[in-house]
Order: sequence, then structure tokens, then C-alpha cells
Amino acid sequence: RPSDTLTTLKTESETLKTKLEEERAKLHDVELHQVAEKIEALGQFVMKTRRTLKGHGNKVLCMDWCKDKRRIVSSSQDGKVIVWDAFTTNKEHAVTMPCTWVMACAYAPSGCAVACGGLDNKCSVYPLSLDKNENLAAKKKSVAMHTNYLSACCFTNSDMQILTSSGDGTCALWDVESGQMLQSFHGHAADVLCLDLAPSETGNTFVSGGCDKKACVWDMRTGQCIQSFETHESDINSVRYYPSGDAFASGSDDATCRLYDLRADREVAIYSKESIIFGTSSVDFSLSGRLLFGGYNDYTINVWDVLKGTRVSILFGHENRVSTLRVSPDGTAFCSGSWDHTLRVTNRFSYARLLVNWSGSHSVITPL
Repeated sequence: RPSDTLTTLKTESETLKTKLEEERAKLHDVELHQVAEKIEALGQFVMKTRRTLKGHGNKVLCMDWCKDKRRIVSSSQDGKVIVWDAFTTNKEHAVTMPCTWVMACAYAPSGCAVACGGLDNKCSVYPLSLDKNENLAAKKKSVAMHTNYLSACCFTNSDMQILTSSGDGTCALWDVESGQMLQSFHGHAADVLCLDLAPSETGNTFVSGGCDKKACVWDMRTGQCIQSFETHESDINSVRYYPSGDAFASGSDDATCRLYDLRADREVAIYSKESIIFGTSSVDFSLSGRLLFGGYNDYTINVWDVLKGTRVSILFGHENRVSTLRVSPDGTAFCSGSWDHTLRVTNRFSYARLLVNWSGSHSVITPL
């Protein structure tokens, strides 16, 4: 009977999974924090909010930096997508989407277009021009179509291809010009909530995370899942590659962030404290990879020492849960978006460098 066959296959699958975990455990000789014991601890540092971007009428759900290190695109539950100048806080463009809950947005590598989508199940690309009064909605191009909500989108290393993830349990690679699906990625057993493209030097891979508590690494050329990790105890809300491309971090509703090494094929660190009981909505690395920033549902941002596994700072300021967080391309600042309707641009305030480099200004921007 088919039901017996299915039960047998499920049992066999679980047995194979157990054997794989046993093989992985044999290679688990030492913890990351033990290896890092002799490395000098990070000193105390102060982070300071430099800009607050106000203009959304509801929860900010997603944001992305432009490669010019100055402009930001954000999307919100109010159905608006706004392009900001983070230096002046001016709004350069605003688009009203046909639906609320615009859960995903991304800047094109050239800075000449933005992509966004959400409950409309689509990913739409809007070309940006210097004319700030131009009607962007008239130039909209619908690129991707899923059978459930769009949870995340990301341009590949060109403006011509875009990766999407969806509540329909799949990810897909699309050609922007024709709207054709180039590759689909099946392997998650529930909604896919997040994705991140590997740094360009490391090849054609990306990582995704979802409601099945699983993080999958995919080969974009074949559509195959080449590695998967299942150590979280709840939904994975965010994944981000380590700057070298050899590892990635994840943030979950289980109130932990975790680091997975792709070469060792296993989890190498957990970032958690007993006092942290709220889920992590978003994670990102500093440019050096030494710091991991996590946005949490208790309105805070925790900063972790990646090597030692300790929390080195906790940042307050938002008045509702932090929903999205991205470090700027040059590493000098990060931007966080929140359900309090605002985005905040924050950087490190270094007293030592301020004393040495005093030049009449009250702050010196240093890479995180």
C-alpha cells in the first residue's frame, strides 16, 4: 500500500539523518570560542544614532542599502516603498504599491532600480531616474510571480537577474528583462522567509531560511540544495553570509543567532543569553566579520563578538520590534527598521579617535 511505502521512506529518511549527524559529530573536535580564547577581547564602544528617517505610516518591514553607501530603500506595511538620502534624510522617491505589507525590497547593484513585493505575490522592479517628480508606477515591471506572498528578494551581481523567496515554500531566479523564471529551488517544507546571496568571489550560491527551521545552501546553476542545517528550534527569520563567504549566520524566533561554517558543514557557534527571550528578526555582520548585529522583537539590537560568542553591546532607541537591519556597504554604519514606523542610521562613536583626530567636528566615523 502507498501509505506503508511512505512510512518506510520516512523512517529511512530519519535513519539517514541520524547517521549524518553522527558523522558530523565525529568531526566536532573543538568549539569556536575555545579556539578564540587567546584572541584579544573587544573593548567597550559606544554606538550612536546619527539619523532617524521618518515618513512611513506603518511598520517598516524591509530595507536595503544602495552600493553608493548613501541611499536606502525601505518598504512598509502601509504599502509604500521609499528611497531615502541617508545623509540628508530627504525622501527622493516614493511608490505606492497595490497591496499593503510590502515585505521585501532591494536596491539594484547599479543603483538605477529597486525591486519590491509582498502580499501581491509578485516582485516588481521600478527604474529610478534623476527626475524626482516622475511617476515611477508607470514604469513598473512585474518580474516574478509566486503562488503565495513574496518574503524576500535580492538582485544577483547584475541588474538583469533577481532571486526571490516566498511563502509558497520555494525560491526562484528570474530574468528581469523577460520576466522568465531561470531556475526554481524546492526543498523547504514550509514558508521561506529569507535569503542571502554569497559574496561574488565565492561562486553561484545563496542561502535561505524558513518556517521549517531549516537553512539551505543552494547552487544557482543546478537548482540543487547542496547543504542544509536544522539546529534552530523555531522559524528562521534572517540569514546572512559571513564576508568571506565561508560561513553564514541565522536569526530565529527561538531567541538565538547561530553561525554555520560551510567548510566544516556544521553549526560552530550559538549567540544567546538566558535573559534574551524574544526572537531575532534580522542579522548582519560588520565589514570585518568580527561583529554580528541582531535585531530583536524586544525593541533592542544586540551586538555579538562572533569569535568569542559574547554580547559586547546592547542598543536601545526603537519603540517597537526591530524588523530589519543592514550594515552599509562601506561598513561605517548600519540602518535598522522597526515596527515603530522609523528607520535609524547608527554608527560607532570612538572617543579615542575623537581625541586624536579632533578637527572641529563632534564625531569621527570609523568602520564597525
